[in-house]
Order: sequence, then structure tokens, then C-alpha cells
Amino acid sequence: MFHWIWIILIGLVVGAIAKLLMPGKDPGGWIITALLGIAGSILGTWIGRVLHLYTKGETAGILMSLVGAMILLGIYHMVRRKTA
Repeated sequence: MFHWIWIILIGLVVGAIAKLLMPGKDPGGWIITALLGIAGSILGTWIGRVLHLYTKGETAGILMSLVGAMILLGIYHMVRRKTA
């Protein structure tokens, strides 16, 4: 149970930092921010494994999670620009 609470809290922090660093209007409230951070961590872990920075069972740290969240925000901004 505490593992999931920890994941949500770290996701909220990472998502908030990513939103502060990326220029432009970003979607959602605190739930979307937490989901952005969690998804960024998943993407960061995947990128780290592709680059052989992490082995199986290791997860991304805050910095790599932030990179993943910023990539996701960049994709969101590109898609939003095309539909607007």
C-alpha cells in the first residue's frame, strides 16, 4: 500500500517540476500532474534500459523520470499545435 502512495507522491513532484520547466499551457490538475510524472518515470526507465543505464528490476531516478515527463509534455505540445 505504501509503495503506491510513494509512487503517486514522486509522480506528483516530477510532474510538477516538468510543468514548471516546460513553457506553454499544460493540461490538468494534480491528478494529471501525478499521472504525467508516473508515465514519465515509466518512459525514463524504458529509455534507461535501452541505453543500458538500468538493468532489469531497476527503475528510473528523479532525473530520468523528469526527462521522460518532459518528453511526454513535448509530445503533447506538438499534438496540440497540430490540432489547433
